Amino acid sequence: MDYGPIALEKHEQWKGKIRVETVCPLNTREDLSTAYTPGVAAPCLEISKDVEKSYVYTRRANLVAVVTDGTAVLGLGDIGPEAGMPVMEGKCALFKAFGDVDAFPICIRSKDVDEIVHTVEMIAGSFGGINLEDIAAPRCFEVERKLKERLDIPVFHDDQHGTAVVALASMINALKVVGKNLTEVRAIVNGAGSAGIAVTKLLMAVGLKNVILCDKVGAIYRGMPGLTDAQAEMAEITNPENKQGTLGDVIEGADVFLGFSAPGCLKPEFVKKMAKDPVIFACANPTPEIFPDEAIAAGARVVGTGRSDYPNQINNVMVFPGIFRGALDVRAREINDEMKIAAAYAIADLVGDQLSETYILPSALDKNVAPAVAKAVAEAARRTGVARL
Repeated sequence: MDYGPIALEKHEQWKGKIRVETVCPLNTREDLSTAYTPGVAAPCLEISKDVEKSYVYTRRANLVAVVTDGTAVLGLGDIGPEAGMPVMEGKCALFKAFGDVDAFPICIRSKDVDEIVHTVEMIAGSFGGINLEDIAAPRCFEVERKLKERLDIPVFHDDQHGTAVVALASMINALKVVGKNLTEVRAIVNGAGSAGIAVTKLLMAVGLKNVILCDKVGAIYRGMPGLTDAQAEMAEITNPENKQGTLGDVIEGADVFLGFSAPGCLKPEFVKKMAKDPVIFACANPTPEIFPDEAIAAGARVVGTGRSDYPNQINNVMVFPGIFRGALDVRAREINDEMKIAAAYAIADLVGDQLSETYILPSALDKNVAPAVAKAVAEAARRTGVARL
C-alpha cells in the first residue's frame, strides 16, 4: 500500500501530531492567581534557591527534547530541519503513546557541531532528557559526545543506541533459536555509520568477539585509508584477523549478518556462503538488504527486517519510550551501557515460551514493552549510581 497520499491528507487534517494542553484549571480569579501571578512567584523562588526543584514544580521531570538538524531524516537524507519536523512530531507522539513521556521537537537550522551543542545546552534546563534524532554521521558522534560532557541529564541518540538495543534484543533471542552462543559466533555488521557502529559496540560490550564492520567498499580493517575517526576507532577493536575484501568475500562462514546499509546489497549467494543456520537482520528501510523470502530460500534460519509487513520487525519504538520513562522516573544523569543492556534483555524476555524462528521480538505495538523496559532501566540506573531518586 502507498501510504504517501493518505499521509499527506491526514497531516493536512491534523496540522501537526502533538499539541500543548493545560493541566491546571483557569476558570476563576483564584485559578489565575494560583497558576499565574501572584501565586506563581512562590515556586519560582523555590527553584531559584535549588534548581533541582524545577523537577518538582514544573513539567521538566517528564519532558524530553527531540532534537534534529534535518541532515539524515529517515532514508531521505539532508532535507533540512523544517522538512524533518513531521518525523520529529511523530517521534514525540510515540514517546507519549508508549511511554507517557511528553516530548517536544527542536529543529535547528545549523550543521555546525558547536552551534547545535550550544543551542541544546542553552535550553537544557527546560527538559529532563535530550533525544537526538536524524543527525548525519560523523557529526552525530561529536554532538552526542559534547552534550554528554556538558549536561547532567540523559542524552540519547536514538539512531545509534535505540537501534543497538533492539538489535541486541533480537540477537539474544535469535541465537537461542539456532542454539549458538554470542561469545562464539562470527558476525558481519554492514553499514559503518552511526547505527552500525553503535550496534557493534553494544554487542561487543555483551560478549561478541569476532565481528567485522563493513562499509560500501567492504571490510573495515586496521590501516585502511579514508576512514572517519569513528570508523578508525572501530577498526582497532573489530576484525581480529584484519580481513580485507568485499562483503561477499568476508561473509563466508559468518553466523550472523546485521545490515544498516543499502537495499539489495546482501545477495542470496552471500547467504549460501554463511555458516549453518545463519541469522539475518536486514534493517535498511523501506527496502531491506535482502527480503526474508530470498534469505530463507538461500538457507537463513531466522530473518528480521525493519518492516511491519514481515515477521520479526526490528523497531526502535520498542526502546526509546521505555528507556526515557525509566531514566526520567529515577532522574538519571545519563543513559549508560548497563541501562541499554538491561533494556535489551527486558525486551527479549517478553517473548517467553512463544520464541520461534518467526517470533523473536514482541510486537512494536505491544503496550507491555515500555513498562518492562522502564523498570529494567530504572533498576540499572540505581545499580550503576546514575540515579538521583
